[in-house]
Amino acid sequence: MEPISILLTTKGHPFDKGSFFQLFDSFENVEYTHVEHPAAQLILNPLNAKDYSVLVFYDMPGIDFHENHPGKEIAPSKEFKKGFLDLVKIGKPMLFLHHSIASWPSWDEYGEIIGGRFLYRSKKIEGEEKQDSGYRHEVNYKAKILIEHPITKGLSSEFDMCDELYLAEIFEDSITPLIKSDFSFTDKNFFSATNAIEGEMYSNKGWSHTKGSPYIAWIKSYLNSPIVYLQMGDSPTTYQNPSYRLLVKNSITWLNSPESKLWIKENNE
Repeated sequence: MEPISILLTTKGHPFDKGSFFQLFDSFENVEYTHVEHPAAQLILNPLNAKDYSVLVFYDMPGIDFHENHPGKEIAPSKEFKKGFLDLVKIGKPMLFLHHSIASWPSWDEYGEIIGGRFLYRSKKIEGEEKQDSGYRHEVNYKAKILIEHPITKGLSSEFDMCDELYLAEIFEDSITPLIKSDFSFTDKNFFSATNAIEGEMYSNKGWSHTKGSPYIAWIKSYLNSPIVYLQMGDSPTTYQNPSYRLLVKNSITWLNSPESKLWIKENNE
């Protein structure tokens, strides 16, 4: 069987590189090419990405964290936006992991492609002002399977995770949830992203947020592309978790399968 060729994009958020790449090294029948921003922006178009069956994102571009303007949004170039939209027009499968939900905050459509938004600063989404998102590291929780799907095949109906969770904007109307967390997604259980980038980590002082969505894994379609998002993926503890490894591998396999293409066709019809 020919290996699934993936393009793995990173940069914009720190991570343990050794443990992270060991995760992908462990997958049989998967070959990956790693690229970082800004070089990735030259590759993410139909011509240069034609040899890759699945695009995997563990990146967070479009945000400036320098001391003088933490959280400043940086717009993607017109060329990059066109190339990326051309990818979803031709149906390139995409897997977004963890902090990639915070990417390109100035480009509203990018959040629609993923199915949600993590906000470092409050902003308007679909005409409504939204507070900055929340985060909490090393949360012990039960991940609960919601539906039978090839991505969840082989997993227990509930499995243990210890990972970072987000209190973020999840566009529930556009997604098909696969997994939820049993953690309580209320502001008292999370810390403000704006406080963090302004130098006060692990603080929710002066911050409030509406109750958030418990969904931490989903599938969706955007134009002709099947999309998977997995919120898990913060640390070596997660990279080494057998359930998470199976979840990532299953996601890549499904995205590359005829079934995902048929699912997109049926959704579009």
